[in-house]
Amino acid sequence: CTHYLFIVVVAVNSTLLTINAGDYIFYTDWAWTSFVVFSISQTLMLTVGACYYLTFTGVPGTATYYALIMTVYTWIAKGAWFAFGYPYDFIVTPVWLPSAMLLDLAYWATKKNKHSLILFGGVLVGMSLPLFNMVNLITVADPLETAFKYPSPTLPPYMTPIEPQVGKFYNSPVALGAGAGAVLACTFAALGCKLTTWTYRWMAAWSQSG
Repeated sequence: CTHYLFIVVVAVNSTLLTINAGDYIFYTDWAWTSFVVFSISQTLMLTVGACYYLTFTGVPGTATYYALIMTVYTWIAKGAWFAFGYPYDFIVTPVWLPSAMLLDLAYWATKKNKHSLILFGGVLVGMSLPLFNMVNLITVADPLETAFKYPSPTLPPYMTPIEPQVGKFYNSPVALGAGAGAVLACTFAALGCKLTTWTYRWMAAWSQSG
């Protein structure tokens, strides 16, 4: 029971945060800067939840299962948004699945070594997700066209860009997102593993108190 409770809670929260971080397609002037920020945020949300679930179960393959749950939840939520006039096609590509598969591979290939999962898995996810995210951006409707076609649900007035920010960080948003993500994802992979330890301690304390 606890096992399913945690996966549902973590996956739902992770999906909600990822959905709110995934609307870079609307940000016309901030498109590339937003791509970097949102690629990193999605990398971190996937990594911490997938490592948590993976080490909690100890079964290689559950990171991919976790990413699948996130994908399905996102499709459902975006389907609801579609009813309010949002375009649907910009989020349907399951960008988290291939990166989660790399996490599973790192865990399985090193015979369930937690430290290898943190180091190798974190780097693989951090470097791969911005690449898949760019594929997502390329395969959907043109972001500028979509942004001008759907002007109402973009940004509140106080957040509207004043001047173009394209290339503000670096000329390649994929390279910057992959570099930053590879470093940060290791930290969040470690956090995901630590959450498993804390969960086991909480379960043990709760069972003794009962």
